[in-house]
Amino acid sequence: MSKGGEAVYIPDDSDFNTFRDQCESQEGWNRQYNKAGVMVWSQAQEESHTVQKIKMQITCRDVLPETLYDVLHDTCYRKKWDSNMIETYDIGRLTVNTDVGYYSWRCPSPLKNRDFVTLRSWLPLGKDYMIINYSVKHPKYPPRKDFVRAVSLQTGYLIKAAGNRGSILYYLTQVDPRGSLPKWVVNKVSQYVAPKAMKKIYKAGLKYPEWKRKHNPGFKPWVYPEQNTLPSISLAELSLQHAESLENIDESSLTEDRARISDEEA
Repeated sequence: MSKGGEAVYIPDDSDFNTFRDQCESQEGWNRQYNKAGVMVWSQAQEESHTVQKIKMQITCRDVLPETLYDVLHDTCYRKKWDSNMIETYDIGRLTVNTDVGYYSWRCPSPLKNRDFVTLRSWLPLGKDYMIINYSVKHPKYPPRKDFVRAVSLQTGYLIKAAGNRGSILYYLTQVDPRGSLPKWVVNKVSQYVAPKAMKKIYKAGLKYPEWKRKHNPGFKPWVYPEQNTLPSISLAELSLQHAESLENIDESSLTEDRARISDEEA
């Protein structure tokens, strides 16, 4: 996602427009799943070694777009609904709508758990909202021995209004998990894990207004930048996270019969 190939930069309007176009376009996407209001597509890349893109869409009735936007930003609430998450926190801010953060998540056993450091930007456009990120390196947050550092080439959400009180949520991701994953893992992601993840966000959106009323209801630094108390960081502190500089874990020989993907993990 970086411009010029190497420099860390803050996404601009053209990046958000390109992301929106990818979410809404059908051209070049192969539908993998369509059930109960959830659709999943994949996009094979021209070069065989390039990581494939996955795109998901779910219709969220009775959840306002601004509510989903809050759900995806609110790290305190994320601990309530994202059972895959091990840890997440914000590291620092670059601008009023760009920050750097850390996220680690559980992978289905017997795979190793993964983590990210990403630069994230967000943009409200009327009733539509976008959040996009890509992986960066921060000198104070190097790869850890207990995780495989994964690389987000581009990941994000597009939230659109649908009807009077509903939303359509798109999630698009191109992530290098740093590891030669077995084919069954890739299949499970599109057929099982991805749809479940989208349904979790929908359920989280339904419950968020009531939860937020009891948990610091006026605190939304992603909406009110003056509430943001994160330390300022500069682009000069960051560099692009190149996948090839990270350890590559070969997990391709792990068999599916050892995998445990429960409703909680998926």
